[in-house]
Amino acid sequence: MKIALFPGSFDPVTKAHVDILKRALPLFDKVVIGIGLNSTKAAYLNLEKRKEILRAVFADEPKVEVQTYEGLTVEFCKKIDAKYMIRGIRTVSDFEYEKAIAQMNHALAPDIESIFIVSKPGYSSISSTIVRDIMRNNGDVSQFIPKEAVNLL
Repeated sequence: MKIALFPGSFDPVTKAHVDILKRALPLFDKVVIGIGLNSTKAAYLNLEKRKEILRAVFADEPKVEVQTYEGLTVEFCKKIDAKYMIRGIRTVSDFEYEKAIAQMNHALAPDIESIFIVSKPGYSSISSTIVRDIMRNNGDVSQFIPKEAVNLL
């Protein structure tokens, strides 16, 4: 069984995340969305809310599972038998950052392959950081996040 991990904070999940995952789905038998708990970041949405939103967004996708993890992402990959890690690339700076992480992950776990999926041009400016800022300032984020997320915020 080909299992992939799509890791991130998903704080909040954006239309760009959804697009990357849906384009990755045909490549794998199962994709685990891994909500990473990052102790250095202050989350905007609590963990339960992020899980609830992700489960609602992907309710019709039987190949998608939502889990949380702490620690090294490659260790979580090993725990769930994922041999692939999906990463979205929006910009050149994303590529440089993701390439460095992929190379370090490869050094730690050579059997886990990073798969980069380039975002569609219309989604390249959407980031969770920007969406969080809009939310903090009571702006309308409905054009940037899936409708299931809008209904749960």
